[in-house]
Amino acid sequence: MSEPIHPAAIHHLPPFVTAPGETDVLLVAMAIFLLVAVVGIGVFYFKLHALPEQMAHRGQKIQFEIVAVLALLALFTHNHAFWVAGLLLALVPLPDFTTPLSSIAASLERIAGKPEAAPSPSKSAAAPTAATPAEASPSQTPAASAPAGSGPSSQAGGGGHA
Repeated sequence: MSEPIHPAAIHHLPPFVTAPGETDVLLVAMAIFLLVAVVGIGVFYFKLHALPEQMAHRGQKIQFEIVAVLALLALFTHNHAFWVAGLLLALVPLPDFTTPLSSIAASLERIAGKPEAAPSPSKSAAAPTAATPAEASPSQTPAASAPAGSGPSSQAGGGGHA
């Protein structure tokens, strides 16, 4: 069954030497290890590149968009300065300028007497709202809410006043 060893060969072969026709276990193990290592390094690389975006996700939308663009530039140009800039921008919380400025603009429009901006047609057509009693015009209010003595029966002479 076992073939005789060639006279020039050593008698004690190391365990990684395979006999002819058998599977090389060390080669298969190293191929699997290399494949797992390359995929693992790639996942780590992409996680590292996505770090600024994940950090900026909790912030404002404009900050997130700028950081995302910087991360994409860093990814495609291999320029680490973009990645560092995105990371620093994600670390620094930007102040919210748009909300106070919008509030100031709306207040100035009210003071100036300009009508407020009408809602977009898509919003008003999609969700019609019923007017509340405070917003309703006098023609829409029920007669029961009118004060006593001002109704049609008091004006028609039914009240006893001449």
